[in-house]
Amino acid sequence: MTTENPSVPELNGASLSGIFLAFCLLMSSVLLLKVPVALALFAAWFLLMLCGWLLKVPYPSLQAGLMKGIMRGMEGVLIITCVGAVVGSWIAGGIVPTVIYYGLSLVHPGTFLPIAFLACALTSLVTGTSFASVGTVGVAMMGVGAGFEIPLPYVAGAVISGAYVGDAISPLSDTTILSSSLCDVSLIDHVRSMAWVGLPAGVLVLGGFYLLGMDSAASSQAMQSAQVMLSDLDALFVISPMLLLPLLITLGLLMARKPAIPVIAIGAFLGVLCAWWVQGATPLEAAMSLYQGYSQTLEGSTIGGILSRGGIQSMLPVVVIVIFALGLGGLMESLGVIRSVGNRLSRMVKGDVSLTLITVTCGFFGSVFGGAAYVSLFTASAMTRNLYEQQDIERRVLSRNCEAGGTLSCPMIPWTSGAVFMAATTGVATLDYLPYLFYHFAFMAGCLISAMTGLAFWKGRRALNSTHSVTTSPLSQEA
Repeated sequence: MTTENPSVPELNGASLSGIFLAFCLLMSSVLLLKVPVALALFAAWFLLMLCGWLLKVPYPSLQAGLMKGIMRGMEGVLIITCVGAVVGSWIAGGIVPTVIYYGLSLVHPGTFLPIAFLACALTSLVTGTSFASVGTVGVAMMGVGAGFEIPLPYVAGAVISGAYVGDAISPLSDTTILSSSLCDVSLIDHVRSMAWVGLPAGVLVLGGFYLLGMDSAASSQAMQSAQVMLSDLDALFVISPMLLLPLLITLGLLMARKPAIPVIAIGAFLGVLCAWWVQGATPLEAAMSLYQGYSQTLEGSTIGGILSRGGIQSMLPVVVIVIFALGLGGLMESLGVIRSVGNRLSRMVKGDVSLTLITVTCGFFGSVFGGAAYVSLFTASAMTRNLYEQQDIERRVLSRNCEAGGTLSCPMIPWTSGAVFMAATTGVATLDYLPYLFYHFAFMAGCLISAMTGLAFWKGRRALNSTHSVTTSPLSQEA
């Protein structure tokens, strides 16, 4: 894929700088003035349309780019909505409380963080979806961590880091398939290339979360808090091992590579049945948990605040932000920003390390201005693909670096689909959990070390099988 398109303008330095400056000033209002992210992104649409008018870009072209950008992520929007429903019904049905109950009973607080990381990593590896992993196992892990009085940013960091292990290297992941497709690399070659960096990074991160967990809370205090939460869960819910069946059924269907949207919908329906038959809710109350989530409280207890979440309603702000961010990416493409930045970055390549840095930077660029992994993978591959061919570097290195800067950057930028979803689902703000995304930082560092040492940085053109015949996955985890 290439960014060369005669209908897209080539921007000069002054125009490009002006667009960047205006966008940065607008988005800075999110942090400085606490302006809602959705409002800032919506304003950015009109800012870019004004830039297009000044640059004499026809409005129909801008609108076409806007719609193209939005449609690029609509499957992810549907999945976000379904995950909201399953979180609400699984809490109301006692499924998430049951996982929390057994987690508090069986896990020691000192080893909880690495266990949370591993649980979410394994779930995402076998399902290929970070969103569903965080929305199911991740929500339960947040509850267990709260019971042990471990700082929630630590727990969110472990949960999200684990969820993105599968997002990055699972052959079932849409972003993994998309990256290999965009870079013309066979899926198995791409996964093997990712594993060279991802597996050592995972081992290091596991140790990092173990050390962080050992230092996070006094064991006696944590165990006392856990006992209080166990009593509260017993008072609010019927706890039974049978309530783990909906979780196992949903994960099993995802492992069997069944389409994500109907599978998650089935999981939500099973949660409604559990709320009705097991927890004693009326049929209407059980069904309303799909939309409104769970909101019961217990006087003098913190468990209500932890579990009062979920429902389609909770995901509507996320959906709005995702749509605005995707549209923004389409406008950037129509204005020629992506093409112009790519041409300028190509002149900065001095060697393997600088090429790796530029590829990762292009991925971040797509996340910042496009708001979604699909956009960032496109920008990283489109802007730098020719540079790898010129340097005689194999395309599986390109696909790995694209995922490092594209897929893994998504939960780091507060207004992207990944970050907004993770913050809404875990209840921890993006900037709070950001320092604890150990896997993301370790993987990016591993890509740079590979470039510095030449280890797993393969050179010499090789006829890799194209994967253009595989353009969609039965699982989707990123908008």
